[in-house]
Amino acid sequence: MDDDATAMKLGEDELREIALYAASCARQVLSLFESSHPADHRPREAIEGAEAFGLGGRRTALLRSQAWAAHAAARDTQDPAAADAARAASLAAAAAYLHPKATAHQVRHILGAAAHQARALESAAGDDKTVGNEQLRWALKHAPPAVRDVLRRMPNVPAGRGRMGDFLRELDTGLRR
Repeated sequence: MDDDATAMKLGEDELREIALYAASCARQVLSLFESSHPADHRPREAIEGAEAFGLGGRRTALLRSQAWAAHAAARDTQDPAAADAARAASLAAAAAYLHPKATAHQVRHILGAAAHQARALESAAGDDKTVGNEQLRWALKHAPPAVRDVLRRMPNVPAGRGRMGDFLRELDTGLRR
């Protein structure tokens, strides 16, 4: 974590809303992973863990393990759409562990599931950018107030590389309005 980061208040209710939002984004693309890896339940378990936390469950070591397991599932596949779907699931579970520090890294944790959701669908559509852009509009429309409120307390996401960087910047800009 950045030692120069500004401490900020981050309530558990906000964490729950962010986790539910991230889980809803990840759930949109779970089938892309499961269709190519039907026996691998790691992304599904991460999404379910994020949803359970979002609905009032506890943050446990199991939830953190589910996040890491979904991340490993992304590394284990050669299918780009499936990998992004698994990354979205990983970030959904990890959303419960946001730090009360205002850093650009934390912004990526808030928006990562939505960005990977868009990239997964775009990739599955043969890199059709209109599909990714449509998913960004969906993610912007479905973001709860807590996502917007927490983002406004954080620095803007810095310029990144490639399509994922584009997605993160578009989400960050759109949700701060």
